[in-house]
Amino acid sequence: MKESRIQRVMDALNRMGLSQMLIVDPLSIYYLTDVSVVPGERFLGLLLRPEGKPVFFINRLFGAPEDMPVEKVWYSDTDPVMDMVAEFIDSKLPLGVDKDLKARFLLPLMEKNAASRFVGSSLAVDMTRGIKDEEEQKKMRIASWINDQAMEKFRGLIHAGVTEKQVAEQMLKIYLDLGAESFSFEPIVSFGANAADPHHMPDDTVLKEGDCVLFDVGCIKDGYCSDMTRTFYYKYADDRCREIYDTVRKANEAAEAVIRPGMLLSEIDKTARDLISDAGYGPNFTHRLGHFIGLDEHEFGDVSSVSTWKAEPGMIFSIEPGIYLTEDTGVRVEDLVLVTEEGCEVLNHYSKELEIIE
Repeated sequence: MKESRIQRVMDALNRMGLSQMLIVDPLSIYYLTDVSVVPGERFLGLLLRPEGKPVFFINRLFGAPEDMPVEKVWYSDTDPVMDMVAEFIDSKLPLGVDKDLKARFLLPLMEKNAASRFVGSSLAVDMTRGIKDEEEQKKMRIASWINDQAMEKFRGLIHAGVTEKQVAEQMLKIYLDLGAESFSFEPIVSFGANAADPHHMPDDTVLKEGDCVLFDVGCIKDGYCSDMTRTFYYKYADDRCREIYDTVRKANEAAEAVIRPGMLLSEIDKTARDLISDAGYGPNFTHRLGHFIGLDEHEFGDVSSVSTWKAEPGMIFSIEPGIYLTEDTGVRVEDLVLVTEEGCEVLNHYSKELEIIE
């Protein structure tokens, strides 16, 4: 059980004028309890309340440690589970609800007047998860270290006649051999014009000389995700490709250089976007600069032009500027960064210098 994390969530709820919340997102429950359950269609919930232990609602199909410092409420498929949940909610107080609480669970609580009102309060959990504690930071460093080692091996899979799909099919074994548990997302392998699609999925495209080779890849280690993008070139890169690559790399490095506590995340995005725009490629940078990451590959919060958040020590997010020329080429360079007391720590260490694969 992570009492300090629960207390941080409770403090955030108090700032919202709330003292109880029903959490149903399995990753958030794992974050707070160290218990991992994939409930499928069944209800799984953690009720935080102003007094007493949290209450953990779990179907008898699943397991939970006996020594969990929570009040466990077991139910079977034939039990009226939401009636059971309602019994533990203080009906005189408002209830914070998770954004992932499905209507088929929420509506019965509303019909029973289980709380004085129902308030979306996921930000209390999301913003707490957005500030990684020391244990999480250590795990994120290890996951990114594995990603660095894997990138070198992925580079070695590139040779004449290979297809994107053939490369992608060899990646999981590489991760597993390095100690990872799985992918954090399906790997993106893009040759040439396919790299102009930021979310291209590997297909039967055959590598050609002069193609860019884009890897956007990540793994899971001890439950935490990594994510990194590097773009290479096969045999040669012409002057235009070199210019595009250098522009993206400089945008990545410029954004990382300005990160410090108190800085608006929108200003970090602007730093990279202005550099790309000044080079004449503004319309070709088609996505936000970065996303938060941790237990999930894309967590709540982003580094974008509309973000109102300020950087805080412990935040971990991606910095991934890109330039995409439809039916032509694409370049993206991505690192994960940890905001520190004085700036940021870049978690990825694989070189960002332009590399030609011979």
